[in-house]
Amino acid sequence: MRKIIHLDMDCFYAAVEMRERPELAGQAIAVGGGSRRGVVTTCNYEARKFGVHSAMPGFQARERCPHLVFLPTRFDLYRAESAKIRSILRAYTPLVEPLSLDEAYLDVTGLNRYAWDIAKEIRKRIFDETRLTASAGIAPNKMLAKIASDWRKPNGQFAIIPDQVEAFLRDLPVRKIWGVGPKSAEKFKQQGVQTCGDLQKYTLPELVRQWGKWGHELYHLCRGQDDRPVEPNQVRKSLSNETTFPDNLRTLDECREALDALVLELEEELRAKAGDRLVHKAFVKVKFADFTRTTRECVSAHPTRETYQALLVEARRRSAQPVRLLGSGVRFAEEIPDDETSFQQWFDV
Repeated sequence: MRKIIHLDMDCFYAAVEMRERPELAGQAIAVGGGSRRGVVTTCNYEARKFGVHSAMPGFQARERCPHLVFLPTRFDLYRAESAKIRSILRAYTPLVEPLSLDEAYLDVTGLNRYAWDIAKEIRKRIFDETRLTASAGIAPNKMLAKIASDWRKPNGQFAIIPDQVEAFLRDLPVRKIWGVGPKSAEKFKQQGVQTCGDLQKYTLPELVRQWGKWGHELYHLCRGQDDRPVEPNQVRKSLSNETTFPDNLRTLDECREALDALVLELEEELRAKAGDRLVHKAFVKVKFADFTRTTRECVSAHPTRETYQALLVEARRRSAQPVRLLGSGVRFAEEIPDDETSFQQWFDV
């Protein structure tokens, strides 16, 4: 049986800033979003109590939390801290799959120790060496480990052992399954499906008929079945990010602001993860309020903010619906598939 740990840093960017500025202790802070058209990149738990969240326009964050302290992003600092943390993780196993600067999967199956003890020790080492806290989830697979890491946040850990999987999933809200966002969760609720146990009552053909390819995944995920390996050396064909908004974006200007924040984050991730890769294409993803989606792309070795904004305008012309999800990304030159217009299906998260 596999032993997978999902490690997730607590409010990473905000936590780094609070460590660097102890005078901000106890105050509500947001990283990013301070400019006239800015968007919040992340915020601390004090700010979240007022309803502030990532991807929220700065003016809305101010309305909800008038005393909110806005700080500029410092990705060089965050990347340096992330490198320290990954060094700690790789001291335990080479099977480390980073997901972003602030989270990663570890496969500790081959270690002759309890995964619980390993996770606890890793979290202590991270705090001792960086003064930052992390939460961890331990489970037999990646999906369950990621769910578990949210269970004791912040600065905690939770384990789902194999014998507990069936009982754990029975009452788990279907919203916790990978790919199920607020809108699809509402559709499930209208059908009387609120937990994974409810969803398990549907047959595979029924789910595929209703949800297409995703129905096949739903059938297995609601039963806690996830065979994806931890892939430390996975060659990326593309790099992208995306955000599902709690409130749909209704104007092009709102979409522009949100996309600017995504592109800035994408550029930092490119420098950190793929500085030696050649870019072939840039693309923008849009999912509309009616769940239709489109992707616009163009050949560009050095895409700029203007490149992505032009793609956004093209994509928005395809529907008058409000926008519920935006994404930005690049496809690398040495990994161009035969069908260049096909992308992995993506869902609201």
